[in-house]
Amino acid sequence: IFRHRTRQRAQKILMMRSPFSLFTMSILLLPAGALLPSSLLSRRVMLGAATLAPFYPCSAAASEAPRYIDREYTMQYSDAPRSRGVLLRRFTGESTPYTFKKTPIRLVKEWKYPFEDTFTSTDFSRADEHKDPEFYVVPRFVYHIDEASVSALTNYYKSSIKPNSAILDICSSWVSHYPLDFPTTMSTIKACGLNKFELMANDQLTGGFEVVDLNPRDSISNLDSPIKLPYPDDSFDVVTCVVSIDYLNRPVEVLNEVKRVLKVGGKVIVSQSDRFFPSKVVNMWLNMNDRSRLELINGYFHFAGGFEPRDCWDISPSGADARDPMFIVEAKLASK
Repeated sequence: IFRHRTRQRAQKILMMRSPFSLFTMSILLLPAGALLPSSLLSRRVMLGAATLAPFYPCSAAASEAPRYIDREYTMQYSDAPRSRGVLLRRFTGESTPYTFKKTPIRLVKEWKYPFEDTFTSTDFSRADEHKDPEFYVVPRFVYHIDEASVSALTNYYKSSIKPNSAILDICSSWVSHYPLDFPTTMSTIKACGLNKFELMANDQLTGGFEVVDLNPRDSISNLDSPIKLPYPDDSFDVVTCVVSIDYLNRPVEVLNEVKRVLKVGGKVIVSQSDRFFPSKVVNMWLNMNDRSRLELINGYFHFAGGFEPRDCWDISPSGADARDPMFIVEAKLASK
């Protein structure tokens, strides 16, 4: 019954000209956190080459920046002479009907006690404790926030990131939500994330990418492994993290690595909405509201140390189909 309904739903979406192939939809319609069948994994899915077809801008007028960019992405199986194609539609954040705001939020929670006295071990546990690379083994060419929130974030980056900056996008994917001109106006854009094929599809990464697990565990003992970003000290002016800090079970250690690769005077931009995979976020996130989550992110920076007092903004968009909120916590590195 499940397979029959899955097929019906996939066919319906294809009739609506969805940007996802039937193969991709079959994967996405699995329950959240479900393990893939061993028969699928044994074929080493998505471990071959990948290519991108040319861009096809979609715009109401040739003089306008395109609202969407459509392209075909082809993934080659490594053990068979065949490939899978997916039609991707990227939201550019340009030429949209939305309006944007930038409302300051005052962070008031005081973090009086040491980290180990503030949190318990269960606060950072997760319902699905399987290793993250297993959960993300199949690429998800989807958006985790709606177009309006993507556009709000892109608009925020325009005004908050200076030209010629060196940027690192952590917990990255097939989109980084940067403005269209960033690949030419920034000195470099690099990224790290969990899925190779999602990162290969990210056309804004002028400096390339690295596959990095920021919740690493030893393959034999299953104990936590050291967190390491594969970049030299003082490499970046800006580090961004889009709707992903809620998945980190050692966020302060990650921020300590971010401090290492960030130049003094550089900044971290953490964006957050209310969308997430319930099985993979840390437990305490599930019982919080938006305000509490922003205070928690501020607490992470507090315990990492070295950052100036954080700025927090509500940049949620307005418009007919704008649904998802969007918040920013921005921290400037004062010292190391």
